Amino acid sequence: MENFSLAPAHHRILIVDDDPVNLRFLERLLGHAGYEDIVSAGSGAAALHEAQALQPDLIILDLQMPGIDGYGVLATLRKSVRCGVYVPILVYTADCTFEARKKALELGASDFLTKPGDAQEILLRVKNFLVVRSLHLALSSKNDNLEEMVRVRTQELEDSQIEIIERLAHAGERRDDDTGEHTRRVGELSGKIAEAMGQPSQMVHLLKLTARLHDLGKIGVPDSILLKAGRLTQEEFTEMRMHCVAGAKILCQGRTPLLRMAERIAQSHHERYDGTGYPDGLAGEAIPIEARIVSVADVFDALTHARPYKAAWDVGAAVDEIKSQSGRQFDPKVVKAFLTVSPVEVCTVM
Repeated sequence: MENFSLAPAHHRILIVDDDPVNLRFLERLLGHAGYEDIVSAGSGAAALHEAQALQPDLIILDLQMPGIDGYGVLATLRKSVRCGVYVPILVYTADCTFEARKKALELGASDFLTKPGDAQEILLRVKNFLVVRSLHLALSSKNDNLEEMVRVRTQELEDSQIEIIERLAHAGERRDDDTGEHTRRVGELSGKIAEAMGQPSQMVHLLKLTARLHDLGKIGVPDSILLKAGRLTQEEFTEMRMHCVAGAKILCQGRTPLLRMAERIAQSHHERYDGTGYPDGLAGEAIPIEARIVSVADVFDALTHARPYKAAWDVGAAVDEIKSQSGRQFDPKVVKAFLTVSPVEVCTVM
């Protein structure tokens, strides 16, 4: 630990007293003890100005002053000092009454000395307060460093999560969308719809990421089905529909909100609002809200981009199709929000 037996010259001390004799006494006393950064103020108003400009490590304050007295200075300073910052205020006054001591301490004084006082006692109080002040600043600096380390580490973890999601999403789409842009577009459009619905910002952020994993289960679908140019047989369609369950199983038992949301989306993004969807036949608001949103974004993107089995639709025709399925395939509230970002913002996602 730092040795405080000698007064560190860098400590900033503000002396406040309307009596020039008292100011000179304290200036000489502190100067002889090795303190160099000393500022004096002869009034309460001057004290408040100097305190703001100097940002002192210690204030020695008289109570009885014309205009703004010591009590006024205390009250103002304690209101202006930001939370968590320790600035000791040593009251040095000729008023030795219990009422004066009580009021000063209630207003935030750190300690109370009566004039003329003992020189050695004054210096000991000053040194002790500055030791505490130094320790507080050191701890505050460590806390700031720790907070920065936590912030950096949190960002690193989030970056790694995004990278993993991108790789998983690309794995799910690698055969019928070599670019992996379908999952990106669905994520972005899902986020825009959620914003238009007034969803919390944290939910929007997670949705942009987790929507990209909606088709993760396609990893297990054979190429003969996934890339088939013609209509699927009933058996092939049944196998294709299992990608929802497969994706949810890959993501299941996640411990983070991100993975839990991704699991719900993978499981339920092919459910229909009227209850005729798959794999569980959920209806209405029994379908997770994030899955209802991704359902609209996924269908719109699939319609407006070419697939092995179809050509791309015109954006206007795709928007009309989404509108026509409101209340049947899609949640009407989601469709309404979708239409507020369509077609201009939708086209920018594409």
